[in-house]
Formats: sequence, C-alpha cells, structure tokens
Amino acid sequence: MTIIGAEQLRKELDILKFERRPAIAEAIGEARELGDLKENAEYHAAREEQGLCEARVRDIEGKLSHAQIIDVTTMPNTGRVIFGTTVTILNIDTDEEVTYRIVGEDEANVKENLLSVSSPIARGLVGKSVDDEISITTPGGTSDFEITKVEYI
Repeated sequence: MTIIGAEQLRKELDILKFERRPAIAEAIGEARELGDLKENAEYHAAREEQGLCEARVRDIEGKLSHAQIIDVTTMPNTGRVIFGTTVTILNIDTDEEVTYRIVGEDEANVKENLLSVSSPIARGLVGKSVDDEISITTPGGTSDFEITKVEYI
C-alpha cells in the first residue's frame, strides 16, 4: 500500500469511528423511543447501518494492521517500474500518451489513473524500464506501448 492510500484509509476510519458511530448510536436511541422494536423500521435500518459501519471499521483496521506501506519517494529512481511509481506510456498504435500510478487494490481508481498492481496493464509494466517497448493483453485486446517516463513521486 502506498503512503497516500494508508492516509486515506486512516481518514475514513476516523470518520467512521468518530462521526458515523455516534450518529448511528443516536439514531438507534431515537428509534427506540418510538416504541415497539419489532415493527420499527427506523430501528432496524439504524441497526443495519451500524452493522455495515462496524464491518467496514474491522475491514480497514485489518488492512492497516497487515499492510506493508511503501514510500517510493525515499528510493533512488532507477528508471524501473515498481509498485508506487508513476509511469507515462505511449500507445504505439494511436500515439496516445497516458500517465498511471501503480497502487494497491484498495487505492485503484481508473478515472484518476490509479492502476491496481494486479491489473493487466500494471502487471505488464512492473519490472520494465524507460524506453522499453511492451505488448499488453487486456480484455479489449493486445496493445503495444513504450514506457516514456518513470517517476518516483
């Protein structure tokens, strides 16, 4: 996991623990005051939300406790693509240039050009260096790329 990904998870955890939990507990308390709990939709909805919140808290805590956090900014830039690097590639067929950052699965967001390390493109890039030409097979077919820049930022 990258440092940015770990910080995002910690922020989400803080929101869940210190904002969502108290709000849900308050909603449960208000719903209890309404009377019969068997037929109280507000109570059941609040309890379900509490279960989802607690499950997410446990999930995040588990991920953070087992995560290996990698900071590529402390590593010398060898021009080689590794986890956490930002890579600019040129599609040889279309002359389209795209920049991606190789991140963990929890951080991946294609719209923000954050590629999961387990994605086909990232797997094809990892271990390669600047000026390497590679063919990557994706669900859309095989494309040829040239790595034009590798940044450790």
